[in-house]
Amino acid sequence: MESTVDQIKSKLDIVEFLSSYITLKKTGRNFKALCPFHQEKTASFVVSPDRQIWHCFGACQDGGDVIRFLMKWENITFYEALKELANKTGVKLVNVDFEDKTWKRKEKLIEINNLTSDFFSYVLEKSKFGKKALDYLTGRKINLKTIKKFQLGYAPVSWDSLYKFLSKKKYLPGEVFDSGLLVKSERGSYYDRFRGRIMFPIKDLRGNIVGFSGRLLDNKEKEAKYINTPETLIYHKRETLYGIDLAKEAIKKEKNAFLVEGEFDMISPYQQGIENMVAIKGSAVTKEQLMLLKRYTNRITLTLDADMAGQEAAKRGIETAEELDFETEVVSLDFAKDPDEAIQIDPVKFKQIIKKPIPIYDFVINLSQKKYPGDDPFNKKKIGEEVCLYLEKIRNPIVRSHYVKKLAALLDVSESSIESLIKRTKFRNNQKQLTASFRTKGATADQRQLLIQKYLLSLIFQNEKPYKIAGKIFSTLETNDFNQPSYVKILEIFFNNKEKTFVIKDFVNNLSSEIRSVFDELYLYADVETSLSQENIDKLIYEVKKDSLKRKISELLNNKKNENNDFDQEVKELNQRLKEVEKKLSAV
Repeated sequence: MESTVDQIKSKLDIVEFLSSYITLKKTGRNFKALCPFHQEKTASFVVSPDRQIWHCFGACQDGGDVIRFLMKWENITFYEALKELANKTGVKLVNVDFEDKTWKRKEKLIEINNLTSDFFSYVLEKSKFGKKALDYLTGRKINLKTIKKFQLGYAPVSWDSLYKFLSKKKYLPGEVFDSGLLVKSERGSYYDRFRGRIMFPIKDLRGNIVGFSGRLLDNKEKEAKYINTPETLIYHKRETLYGIDLAKEAIKKEKNAFLVEGEFDMISPYQQGIENMVAIKGSAVTKEQLMLLKRYTNRITLTLDADMAGQEAAKRGIETAEELDFETEVVSLDFAKDPDEAIQIDPVKFKQIIKKPIPIYDFVINLSQKKYPGDDPFNKKKIGEEVCLYLEKIRNPIVRSHYVKKLAALLDVSESSIESLIKRTKFRNNQKQLTASFRTKGATADQRQLLIQKYLLSLIFQNEKPYKIAGKIFSTLETNDFNQPSYVKILEIFFNNKEKTFVIKDFVNNLSSEIRSVFDELYLYADVETSLSQENIDKLIYEVKKDSLKRKISELLNNKKNENNDFDQEVKELNQRLKEVEKKLSAV
């Protein structure tokens, strides 16, 4: 097993492999990127070509090799990732004999969902219980071919029809519950989640049914119009795009993805030959959904509902789309509330309109003008402040310059006024998002100390001349000033090298497997805070010393019962050293 993994990893360069998924920027010996696994403004994702590893120092705090990256990117198991990479590298998976329990659980859930889809399809197309639902669909001009294509179905008005069906297929209640298809009552009994609803199977990129969306057929009070499968092992709403399995090739071919809000908004245009459409799950476009689309296109067109919620959803997607370097446009429907209704009213007009989308920032300017129509200075001020919230996010200088000129002409002010407003907006945003050093907002003093120590050690090992910078840092500090045993052990091995030459591979080989994982993390950490000046580094050094002296004084006082003749003198000396360090710290 180990040799197969090593063979696969030896055929893949981590920088080259990750570059096919995310944009990496070289910084010194390593590469950095915005973490693809959570929302962030400052790059905290670091890749080491020397160690062939990656680590996120932001919200994820995750890391690993190429296999771990693919597992996290695709949300797949180790065995699934191994199979995919083996196929990519041409390595044969021989003598791979281990049980992937997670994959087996996923397979079971997919099996249950497939059978459930067959059940709902049968009820819709071939039973008397589905006639009303079938009439509803045909009334919305959804033909039988499309119904079969999307595997639409109907969940009958019954508390346990699906439960009984799957029980006969030998599936246990707990297994079906894990799929999200059953609800467990307070008494411990199970009943069907979906009842009296048109059912839309939700699929992943590979065409696996991962969940369902159910639309209420009759508008009953106190019931949501749509309900979805809850979060499960295989269904995650933020990562899901309805119809992506059918639309992905068209998106790649057209080099554009239309994003709509509802299932019918995707199905109706698809039936009319517009196949590069997908529906978002939820009311906002997520980073995970856009990352999925990034594999196929650099351009997205938001075709959301014409109401206020749709407009706000479009604006909320701007920042994430900008981060991922999408060309973002918007289709504004002036004759229907959503794409589905537009198709019903006039499919020809709809097709004409979607061919003429407007750039997202023009859309924002247009909305702001409608909101503040007056030509007085105060309305101009409101337009400027509102639009600059979005212009501040533009990364490309040419695009930004274009809109600075456009907004200045629109408001009849100088371009410098707009630039000034953008800078002020950016400053305010930065102030709001400002966290303590090393992302320690809300962190305890101990957590902050740990991050500072990690940073200083990383600074040493990242340096081209590690012993030289270590000499500067340890002219003030001692190894026992670090309160993590693993850090102390790493320093001891480092300083015990009599040759005073540092070759990372040789150094890592001298570390135990437990300490090696600690080293891999701290080795990359300095790249997260590359902008720290020597003054700030000095401040961190004194902070570590200050914390160490306080800790030593506290330990002495707590052990006062073992007092000896030197106790008072020792405490006095430590307090004197603490005052000197505090004085230096305040002077930095």
